[in-house]
Amino acid sequence: MKSLLFLSFGVGLVGTVSYAQEFRRREIDPTSFVQNLLPITAEDLNYGTVYENLIQLYTAPLDLNTCTREELAATYLLNERQLNRFFEYRAQFGIFLSIYELQAIPEFELALIYRLLPFVTVAPQNRKLWNGLTNPSDHYFLVRTEQLLEQKRGATADAPQSRDGTLQKFAGSPLQWYARYRYSRSRDFSFGITAEKDEGEAFSWKPSAHKYGPDFLSFHAQVQHRGRLKNLILGDYQLQVGQGLIYSAGFSLGKGMETVYTIRRPTTGIRPYTSVTETGFFRGIAATYSLGKRLELTTLLSRVRQSGTLTAQQTVSSFQTDGLFRIPNELQYRANLVEQNAGAHLVYHLDRGQLGATYLRTSFDYPLQKAEAPRNEFEFRGKHNHLLGLHGNYVWRNFHFFGETARSKSGGTGTVVGVLASLTKRWDASLLFRNFDRNFHSFYANAFGENSRTINEAGLYLGAKYSVHKRLKLATYVDLYRFPWYKYLVDKQPTKGWDYLVQGTWTPSKKWTLYAVYRQEQKEKNIASDLSKQKFVTQTLRRTLVLNAEYAPHRSWSFRSRIQGGTFGYHGFKADKGWLVLQEVTAKWNKLAATARVSAYNTDSYDARQYAVEQDVLYAISMPAYYERGFRHFLLLRYSANAHTDIWLRISRTTMPEREALSSYVDEIQGTNRTDIKCQVRYRF
Repeated sequence: MKSLLFLSFGVGLVGTVSYAQEFRRREIDPTSFVQNLLPITAEDLNYGTVYENLIQLYTAPLDLNTCTREELAATYLLNERQLNRFFEYRAQFGIFLSIYELQAIPEFELALIYRLLPFVTVAPQNRKLWNGLTNPSDHYFLVRTEQLLEQKRGATADAPQSRDGTLQKFAGSPLQWYARYRYSRSRDFSFGITAEKDEGEAFSWKPSAHKYGPDFLSFHAQVQHRGRLKNLILGDYQLQVGQGLIYSAGFSLGKGMETVYTIRRPTTGIRPYTSVTETGFFRGIAATYSLGKRLELTTLLSRVRQSGTLTAQQTVSSFQTDGLFRIPNELQYRANLVEQNAGAHLVYHLDRGQLGATYLRTSFDYPLQKAEAPRNEFEFRGKHNHLLGLHGNYVWRNFHFFGETARSKSGGTGTVVGVLASLTKRWDASLLFRNFDRNFHSFYANAFGENSRTINEAGLYLGAKYSVHKRLKLATYVDLYRFPWYKYLVDKQPTKGWDYLVQGTWTPSKKWTLYAVYRQEQKEKNIASDLSKQKFVTQTLRRTLVLNAEYAPHRSWSFRSRIQGGTFGYHGFKADKGWLVLQEVTAKWNKLAATARVSAYNTDSYDARQYAVEQDVLYAISMPAYYERGFRHFLLLRYSANAHTDIWLRISRTTMPEREALSSYVDEIQGTNRTDIKCQVRYRF
């Protein structure tokens, strides 16, 4: 029966899906993927990490015969009804003989399959580790350099001085570089090294100062699926467990055009850390071991150096998270704080869900104590913190219920509960409630919420998607939230806010895709000092509209046009306005591909600034802020010299004609222009 089914679909798909599979995996564009999901930028979202996690999904495709529901859901491409159909098909017909079989699954349309193909595969069964070690699926070395053509003040003899008279001059050259080596086979093993030196940082070997050449160096070695040992990682890693109240990693997007699937965090366990964001990861050892057919245990040990502002009282008042250590004021706090973690995760797999318990203990060698201020009254203080949590999820028909609750040493709790539902073939919906106490402390949390941190918030989110036609789709969400305690620039408690989004996507043909997005957000905030001499908290209102059109008349040519604008204002005062217009074109000729963009923008103030994600070289993402009046353009070239070597060159330039200088302090550039050149080479063995 299985062979007949495969033949009936395989013959018709060789010319379509076969081509799509190869084309999609070779030509995946993570930047456009992220840009279309998040057309309105969330400033608190780390886009570099999102991009890196998307690349990991692509370079480690899921095996259709062994992937779990949690892993497949982590692609955010399938609704609950489609996930049910996939696993019903696999249970009924057994292992997949070919990736072509996806079209045999009910409710799997070609458009969905094309989007899914880059992230899935059908791997050989009973693979031996040694055979995989000698035959990696991903083996490459990559190096990138980046240079600003203009000179920053911190690189000159006219560098600024700190209050004590210390010259704040860059310690190293203005050249920025990045290197990456990877040797891996998807779902078997992975070995990788990543190194980066930022602009102005020194390249030096000083073990006593925890310097080993470049400023940031990361390493991992991983083995998977060796009998009862499901996963073992040495080096740098992250965990994604439950709804992100204790451990959070992976491809988490928050609020955007995908209004339903992305509110839930699938439990995907431990994974290598390959980003150059210099915080938010563990360094040590972690392992997942099967205690039985349904029971798994993950344990971890970590010791990593953090950078924090050390006060005269020998307490740490804040963490340095930007990863820049160029000048004396930045270098004095580099790697001066030791953080140790020990944790565990026990999970029991049900037929239609799972139940889990999580623990994490974090210790520092200096006590943490933020500066005295009303908003910091309930922040973490001390050297030690521990968290204990429970999480679970259950699928009933086309409804997926999920939740997690956790308690920190302070007694504060965090809770997330929600449901995803495929109501009909056309309707999908989601509902999520969260509550994070003002004294809930979790250093590696990233649960769904409005705040950038999982603390001091309660909220209710409702999302929906409706497929009017296979070419026309509508989506919306409404999010209501409340902040029980003071916040930065909000000297009042409690405060509340809300935001909503509506969007429509129309695909009139294979060549055209158009979408429109409108978002409105209302929050309470301190009045700006330039508007009133009196200090008080008032309502702010932000409105944003994005109109986007994409046209691909030929396989070698594509165009993107975009108009976006918005307003930001305080209640009772005139709102500031801003707009951005851009045109982008991409062309491909055999071994050469080119993308160019020109854009113009004008905003009344920084509050009305605009954002737009830009195409960049592989493993990099660019998202500049557009404010005041100016122009920006870039050219990106990629040349595939042969089957092993790819070369990228990117030139970008920002012009702000009304400015005499750009940026400030050590980053100040005299003049109206900023020009960046980036070159990257990847060699695949």
